[in-house]
Amino acid sequence: MYVLHADNSGFFRKVMKLFLAELGIDSDNFERGEDILETVGTRKVSCVITGLELPDMNGEELIRQLLFSGYSMTIIAVTSSDDEERIKRLADMGVKATIRKGGNWKEKLREYF
Repeated sequence: MYVLHADNSGFFRKVMKLFLAELGIDSDNFERGEDILETVGTRKVSCVITGLELPDMNGEELIRQLLFSGYSMTIIAVTSSDDEERIKRLADMGVKATIRKGGNWKEKLREYF
């Protein structure tokens, strides 16, 4: 299994990389959504985990571009926002889960692997 992860927080990217490695999952982590778009076609990607606030684009835009390009991997959004309308919009787009940072995010994420 190979996972791509984008988040604007360097700390969260490090924690996510370690967490996925503990699960035996190979991953690459990026700060920018554009890096995900450049990498996704280079090998088989099982899942994209993305923050919703990236320095170069909104996480929703990244998701739209992945879906528009025909990719069908699992997409999981990770956010610190409580915006229920946004979370519903993501679900309507086909996002498998929206997980809030903090608390037990690792346990929630583990359910998908």
